[in-house]
Parts: sequence; C-alpha cells; structure tokens
Amino acid sequence: MFAHSQHKEQVAGHPKNIIFLSCDAFGVLPPVAKLSSGEAIYHFLSGYTAKVAGTERGIDEPVATFSTCFGAAFMTLHPTVYADLLQKKLDNLGTNCYLVNSGWAGGPYGEGERMSIKTTRTCIDAILDGSIELAEFKKDPNFGFKVPLALQGVSSKVLDIRSTWSDPEKYDTQAKKLGEMYVENFKKYEGKADIDYSKFGPRF
Repeated sequence: MFAHSQHKEQVAGHPKNIIFLSCDAFGVLPPVAKLSSGEAIYHFLSGYTAKVAGTERGIDEPVATFSTCFGAAFMTLHPTVYADLLQKKLDNLGTNCYLVNSGWAGGPYGEGERMSIKTTRTCIDAILDGSIELAEFKKDPNFGFKVPLALQGVSSKVLDIRSTWSDPEKYDTQAKKLGEMYVENFKKYEGKADIDYSKFGPRF
C-alpha cells in the first residue's frame, strides 16, 4: 500500500517560440524562416518533410512527405480543429513560429550537400535566445515567409538558399515543383477551417 500524497498539476506555461522542423531533400527551403500566424498554420497543416535513401527502406530518390500537423498518425479530430485552436493561441499569446530546415543546400539530395548540424543548431539557438529577432529579414518570393539576411554563425550564402545553387534557374524550377506539391496537398483543407489558410502558401 502506498501513502497518498498530493501532487501539483504538471502543466507548463505557454511557449514563446514554436519550431517546425523539416528536412527538405529538394534543396529549396532556407535553413530558417519566420512564419506569420497564418503561414504557421499553413505549414502546421502541411507537415512537410522528405524521405531520402539511407533513412527509408526502398527509397532511391527524395520523396516529399506531408504528415498533417507533423504527426498525422496521432490526430483523432479533423486537422483543422487543431489548426483553428493553434491559430487562436498564436494570436492571443503572440508566440513566434519558425520553420527550421535541416535538409539540403546547393542542389537536391545527390547533388547538393546536407546542411551541417552546426548550422541547424545555431539557427535554433538564435530562436531560443531571441537574437534572431534582431536580424533584418527579407520575404521569400516563392513561399512568402521571412528569411534573415544575416545570422551570427550561419553562412549568409546558405540563408540565401538560391545562391547556393550553381544554376539559379534550376533552383527556380525545383522551387516551383515543391511549391506545386504543397498546393496540391493542401487542396484537402480548403473550405474546412475557420480561415482560408491556402492563401498563406507558396506564390506561383
């Protein structure tokens, strides 16, 4: 028999930052991007990453994977229920949202190089210590989110992901291809949520 003891409710406070982690094997996404609340919900619902050879059996080339809310297998309600709830919390609490990409730069898997763990770690550290908020940002012409022009400890060339490609036009083609995958995947959510989140997706 165990003596009964009272425990304090184990509930944490609200987060100041939310980080979505992706691995883009197509070499399109920057190492870090700041998302507006609408863009955060778009990427939350999209849950984009990629399967690559060496991590998935039977995979020879990158395959885009969209796992709703970055955890489709665990969603018991319709994804837009969680999206609307997160949207309200983001707006009410002013939480910052970031998309961190640990994938490839300079080209897709097989051509470019995987971003270093140091680069990914430095981006996350800058988010957690708030220093990323001091950066100057530019709007990504394809996806609309904001990318820092400079971040201490991260190559400014890698932040401008297009410049890492030897042929920028190939990057543009690849970016459009990935953007179209996002758009096609998101069609299932159109008209299902309180807000039309599709307007926060890629611009082509």
